[in-house]
Amino acid sequence: MALKIRKNRSPEPPPGCPLTECMSVIGGAWTPNVIWSLRAGPRRFSELRLDIPPVSPKVLTMRLRGLEEKGVVNRKVRPTSPPSVEYSLTALGEELVPAIEAIVAVGHKIKQQ
Repeated sequence: MALKIRKNRSPEPPPGCPLTECMSVIGGAWTPNVIWSLRAGPRRFSELRLDIPPVSPKVLTMRLRGLEEKGVVNRKVRPTSPPSVEYSLTALGEELVPAIEAIVAVGHKIKQQ
């Protein structure tokens, strides 16, 4: 005998759901790690690679470009020889830090179980 499908009693999400919008920014692989590494200040690409060893250069480049397009990360070219690029969080990126810190805190609790 098949089980009866229960009606979902959660309210309908609002159009342009804020949760969906936020998750579209931080939901990519390695994206929270990039934001986490930039929370203490600007980092160069090579420094981010050291901060997040398992990420490939291609994926890190894609994540940084995506975050820059969404207004989360600033990209600044330094006039050195050879030129270097620094990444830092924008004001919007700074607003994401407490959310990622909360996720990290829950991750610690899950790990202890």
